[in-house]
Amino acid sequence: MIVVHRAGELRPARRSAAIGTFDGVHLGHLRVLEAARAAHLRPAVVTFDPHPRAVLGGGVELLTTTQRRLELLGEAGVEDVVLLRFDEELARLTPEAFAESVLRAAGIEVVAAGETFRFGRGRAGDLDLLQRLGFDVRRVPLVENVSSSHIRGLLATGDVEHAARVLGRPAEVEGTVVAGDRRGKALGFPTANLEVPADLLVPLDGVYAGAALGHPAAVSIGTNPHYGGRERRVEAYVLDVDADLYGERLVIQLWERLRDQASFASEAELVAAIADDVARTRAAEPPL
Repeated sequence: MIVVHRAGELRPARRSAAIGTFDGVHLGHLRVLEAARAAHLRPAVVTFDPHPRAVLGGGVELLTTTQRRLELLGEAGVEDVVLLRFDEELARLTPEAFAESVLRAAGIEVVAAGETFRFGRGRAGDLDLLQRLGFDVRRVPLVENVSSSHIRGLLATGDVEHAARVLGRPAEVEGTVVAGDRRGKALGFPTANLEVPADLLVPLDGVYAGAALGHPAAVSIGTNPHYGGRERRVEAYVLDVDADLYGERLVIQLWERLRDQASFASEAELVAAIADDVARTRAAEPPL
């Protein structure tokens, strides 16, 4: 997959493009991508970084990092991505200027997007305008209860199983492995402590069964109340993996929420609880 930051950087080709933010690359997004591929031109995506809401106000907790979003788009069969920096200058472009300087400049003839898609200054542009400008427009109906906002709500309650059905894949959290307190190693369960990007959504506190590096992983999200912690952390005990992961990027799937975080009467009770979490994690299966 080729990723550029300006439409003119792509080699000349006749393209069909899906347009949107594609945060999470969920089932609704996949329908838009399928509509673009169905045109039988070179499939492309026009998307934005940072998320427009982060620039225009209101803020947003992201479901995926930009790197992960690009990986998922590649897995969906996209060949070219125009990753536009969304800033005030881009936001000021009229819809007509956006269509010419981005879409036409990238050789895009077919545009696929959700039927409510809006673009350009003041969100004044829509699919009708693109059709009047000569583009072949493929309107993709919205899927009920399939949206990035809905998935954010599910993850905020820890409902990773329902979120997986909307995503079409397991929910994830990712970050860079950094040094922790090393308590897990002392207890016999060495964990990878993740530094998660500040704008990435982290699901409800609790203990989850999931997977990382192709192995089951027991994942703790929260402040570690047994030790009176205050800092919210994501820690993963990746089963059957003995490797130095410091500095590595780690993407963790979350399959099932096992329990709330808790404080125990003794360290022996804590170890027994973790051992039970590990056993349940080993027996867990992906939600899809």
